[in-house]
Amino acid sequence: MSNGPTRKHTALPKAQILIEALPWLTRHNGRTVVIKFGGNAMVNEELKSAFAQDVVFLRHAGLNVVVVHGGGPQISAALDRHGIVSEFKAGLRVTTEDAMDVVRMVLAGQVQRELVGLLNQHGPLAVGLTGEDAHTITATKHRPEIDGELVDIGRVGEITAIDTGAIEALLADGRIPVVSSIARSQDDGHVYNVNADTAAAALAAALDAETLVVLTDVEGLYENWPESDEVISRLTASQLEKLLPDLSAGMVPKMEGCLHAVRNGVRTARVIDGRVQHSILLEIFTDEGIGTMVVPDEQQGESA
Repeated sequence: MSNGPTRKHTALPKAQILIEALPWLTRHNGRTVVIKFGGNAMVNEELKSAFAQDVVFLRHAGLNVVVVHGGGPQISAALDRHGIVSEFKAGLRVTTEDAMDVVRMVLAGQVQRELVGLLNQHGPLAVGLTGEDAHTITATKHRPEIDGELVDIGRVGEITAIDTGAIEALLADGRIPVVSSIARSQDDGHVYNVNADTAAAALAAALDAETLVVLTDVEGLYENWPESDEVISRLTASQLEKLLPDLSAGMVPKMEGCLHAVRNGVRTARVIDGRVQHSILLEIFTDEGIGTMVVPDEQQGESA
């Protein structure tokens, strides 16, 4: 019996960790969280597995979880295999008709399938869909402005409408919707490639989500990059808006998405480091949090 006290002693920190999660469990119960899955977490096997565990944990902790994903590296690899050159303008992939076929195939038929499979190792939870399903995401042709001129970059879409009906039905049934960032066309019968950060933000706003979480390959938004690697842990929508013109190209759609979300009813938007295992749980269920959190202007004085 001599190992009894030792066993109690080693278990105690686990109990303290669980208790620390209690107020966050209470706060988030029944709320919706939209998670944008991307970056290194998407290609590293251990991180993929940890991500799936986190999402299932959130679901069992009483949250409604929606996962949105893109698939830049996988799309580039598939285009290479098909002999189609990857070209980018204004930070967006130029998407020809041929490239769009590959984008659709990779997102809906490869990346989404793998993610649904990982989640469903834990039970009959995940259901995959694209923005085409049940008019979930509707878009029109996006023409970015480069040097004062509107440029044609093919089948890249700008979101014009969100219909949350199918997602809400799945959430009501206890499922985890996994959404590929492809949209139906508003006007020409085609489909569009849409930025996954933008899609996640638009869905978060339309679903009246509590939180938007964007996984990325950096620790968060840096205070004064590259002079400093100090991460801004919290800022308001107005503060973020002032910083947008100076951000790196890859960070712009993520932070614009966060801004759109909190300006349209989402309580907090967070950019977190997807290279850290279980970063989602750390962000949502601990006092420390990680990454950068954006809040609406009027919330500045509140704890989040």
